[in-house]
Amino acid sequence: MDAFIQFLLSYGYAGMMIAAFMAGTVFPFNSELVMLGLATTGLDPWKLILWGTIGNTAGGMFNYALGLLGKAQWFVDYCNIKQEKLDRVQRWIQKFGPWIASISFLPAFGSVICVCLGMMRANAWLTLFAMTLGKGLRYIIFAFAPEWF
Repeated sequence: MDAFIQFLLSYGYAGMMIAAFMAGTVFPFNSELVMLGLATTGLDPWKLILWGTIGNTAGGMFNYALGLLGKAQWFVDYCNIKQEKLDRVQRWIQKFGPWIASISFLPAFGSVICVCLGMMRANAWLTLFAMTLGKGLRYIIFAFAPEWF
């Protein structure tokens, strides 16, 4: 995994976008390490935020699209998402609607939130807006963390 992270670091902003996309999908990956690594090399933090947010939001919307196409049982069988998580997130979506996408950056539930939003046919534009807002704010924190600590 370290070699792959080094590979992404060598590609700068494009590496950030790829790492963020992977982290935004159902595949487990930590784009924050790439963000922190790139931020310490002196790259422009606002560009890192932009490319990280674009990549991570695209990954989340990829999960949303999978939810539109899929059935809950597929995600339980093939993506190792537990039925209890799907049920819990669906209850959250019923309560908060597409705005729940603003916390889709959470490690344990982020992908499940995006998949469930697609399965429940949540408003795609509102989902995209809320997801971009939440993921962008998170990347702002990570991009400037080396300066703050």
